[in-house]
Amino acid sequence: MKWKTRFTEITKTKYPLIMGAFGGWGKSTFASEFSNSGGLGIITALNFPDLHDFRNDIRNMKKLTNNPFGINLSLPHHGLNNSKEDQNIKKRYIDYTEVALDEGINIFTTSGYKTAFIGKRLHESGALWFHKCVLLRHAIAAQEDGADGITLVGLEGTGFKNPLTQTTLINITMARKLLNIPIIAAGGIGDARGFLGALMMGADAVCLGTALMSTRECPVSEKIKKKWIASNIFKEQFHQRIYEYNTKNFMAPSTAIGHPSQILPLNKFIENLIEEAEEILKSYRFENDFFEIKK
Repeated sequence: MKWKTRFTEITKTKYPLIMGAFGGWGKSTFASEFSNSGGLGIITALNFPDLHDFRNDIRNMKKLTNNPFGINLSLPHHGLNNSKEDQNIKKRYIDYTEVALDEGINIFTTSGYKTAFIGKRLHESGALWFHKCVLLRHAIAAQEDGADGITLVGLEGTGFKNPLTQTTLINITMARKLLNIPIIAAGGIGDARGFLGALMMGADAVCLGTALMSTRECPVSEKIKKKWIASNIFKEQFHQRIYEYNTKNFMAPSTAIGHPSQILPLNKFIENLIEEAEEILKSYRFENDFFEIKK
């Protein structure tokens, strides 16, 4: 089945899937597997304190895949003012941006607070800018700033929690009514039904994060992966860690870890997800070989 959404049209990916930005892990060896599996692999720039290493990883990515991929720039969750320190931080992000643009990268994702200064530079070069946020009002602001697409993370996701974060269901259904640009759903999605459900709610693509943490290519030990897979997402301790508000970013599986039952190669995980999604569509008497979501 051919998949066509506004996301696949502008990114030229086979499937409406984008890789989450992984601190520590989001490098070419991992991201290239996602791109080779039909999604949009993402290299996380902040994994490379040295810009020379960052450039080399982009070049290595080009050797490992001929498919589209992007660069993530994750900013702090507070505004950057005109202080010397904050201006130096802004310059650092622009330096990452310039290296990636110089290497011919034309797809970027940002997250954090007020990233329009990066978006402006990207649009000057003709690159695509997708911004990730957790509140719909921030998504609307990013659209007004010119973002080409928005990733909305629901309460089911892991990491930073804004006190006003809504669920993935509310985020995406409301975003479909209020935004005009492509929407990427994130937060607790880890199987074919979650993938299809997000598309039916109004998303143009799905961002996978935790779902990839148990794949063979994720650069953590098999022991840790088995521990994650064995997680009981219905335990009070797990529930508190995910759903209670936390102003600190932390690395832990989201509720999506409840879906995998074994460690699989990343390409097999994606293949299974797409095949199962197609089987579900067929069970609903969808008989076309072309799945398209129009604006």
